[in-house]
Amino acid sequence: MNGNTVDSAMPAAGNADLRLARAALTRLMEPSDLAGLALIAVAGPVDALAFIRSGAESSAVLEQEMTAVLAETGTGRWPGLADALGRWRPRVGDLAPERDLRMLERYGGGLLIPEDPGWPRALADLQLTEPIALWMRGRVLRIPGQERCIALVGSRDSTSYGANVTGEMASTLVQRGFTVVSGGAYGIDANAHRGALAAARQDPGYWGVPALEGAASASMAQPPTLAVMAGGVDRFYPSGNEDLLRTVTEQGCVIAEVPPGTNPTRYRFLQRNRLIAALCEVTVVVEARWRSGALNTAHHAEGLSRSVGAVPGSVYSANSAGCHRLLREGAAVCVTDAADIAELAGAAGANLAPEQEGTAALHDGLGVEDLLLLDALPLRSATTADKLSVVAGLGTESVLAGLGRLELLGLAQRQGGGWKRGS
Repeated sequence: MNGNTVDSAMPAAGNADLRLARAALTRLMEPSDLAGLALIAVAGPVDALAFIRSGAESSAVLEQEMTAVLAETGTGRWPGLADALGRWRPRVGDLAPERDLRMLERYGGGLLIPEDPGWPRALADLQLTEPIALWMRGRVLRIPGQERCIALVGSRDSTSYGANVTGEMASTLVQRGFTVVSGGAYGIDANAHRGALAAARQDPGYWGVPALEGAASASMAQPPTLAVMAGGVDRFYPSGNEDLLRTVTEQGCVIAEVPPGTNPTRYRFLQRNRLIAALCEVTVVVEARWRSGALNTAHHAEGLSRSVGAVPGSVYSANSAGCHRLLREGAAVCVTDAADIAELAGAAGANLAPEQEGTAALHDGLGVEDLLLLDALPLRSATTADKLSVVAGLGTESVLAGLGRLELLGLAQRQGGGWKRGS
């Protein structure tokens, strides 16, 4: 790794064959290729790669075992192993995992595989669609635990309201010790990364003090932000965010499940969203239209039993229609600041947001009869208990008892032979 690397979850040596095999398989197979992931599950990465390279037309034993694995995930009929081999083998000629690993090392990155101790255990919740490996590039080649990661996602065409809310939330979350995760896109994603980076820059001790509880030194620091990419981490997409994403690599980390040189596609964007949801304890949608990729991320999070938050906006704003949809359907909790999000991220009773204190009202704590009597009392001229009985709709005994209680509270005052509202 280069000199900028503060911490790495990847061992310097070991698992060499596994690392090369998984690197090659990420180039052969698209994200969430169920047939490919089933083959890896039954044969292991090294033997799966060897079988694909062997030229064999199929294998009855492997296909039977793969069918059983796919059935466990709810996948019924599938085209078969021969069909899958027909998809993978045209890419075999482009395999050069050693070259890919050397290239990424020059960029200050590496490959994280499930056999590494730093592999995010939260990804196991994806079951069969757990990624084959993760390509990483950045200063901190380490993904914090699920409980320390918060996703902030939303529209690419965000409003100034959405941009401000996102920046404030991201900055405060980093100050609270969380890592902000997003997708590196325009709009809400970009503002989430900017807010997180700004908080780290403003804290002179960010890299000098361990960011995780129990950490012994700054080498255990966590990145302020992670960008999960739909394409290779060697190229910054979209190009308009190149400077921002370069700064993310200098202060945090960018990750992808596809190898260097891979172009982002619509399919890869949608699959990328499941990684964002799986890595984070909470996914917050700040702004989203009625149909939005951010809602896809929220639905992934909901399916993984993660907490989902949505920021309310103007009822006239199309950019908030998706957030209001999540709230109306009960798929998300309303959040308005970082304290609300931290509360969602904590165990029951932890990270509770402070109660908002307001000015006490005159009627606080009064029973129904005393409220009726208080409303009946005139503000200026005094009136009799009999008239109060008529106005309040209470019996005379109830009026007299109530006047005594209100007088003790300073809410009723005797004047001559009558009563008025306390001063």
